[in-house]
Amino acid sequence: MPQGDKSAYTDKQKRKAEHIEEGYEKRGASKKEAERRAWATVNKESGGGKKSGSGRGKKENHSASSRGGKAHKKGSAEARSAAARKGWDTRRRNGNA
Repeated sequence: MPQGDKSAYTDKQKRKAEHIEEGYEKRGASKKEAERRAWATVNKESGGGKKSGSGRGKKENHSASSRGGKAHKKGSAEARSAAARKGWDTRRRNGNA
């Protein structure tokens, strides 16, 4: 199977890649980059094409899509802002500013 051939993927995987691609395009990625990222996400979650053999393979891991483009941000905006102010005060007090 040549690179780029999507025949080994199920219809569900193809739909999922299309949906993910639209999300990346909405966030400003180019068409080509969005497609590349979408298929990378599908491959990461499902382990690649799944067409051979019914009921075989591993379960899907949805950790990549559950982040939903939010990066690694914990807490509310107010909490992060307060933490930033506290860090600034500490650095200023200790002479590291």
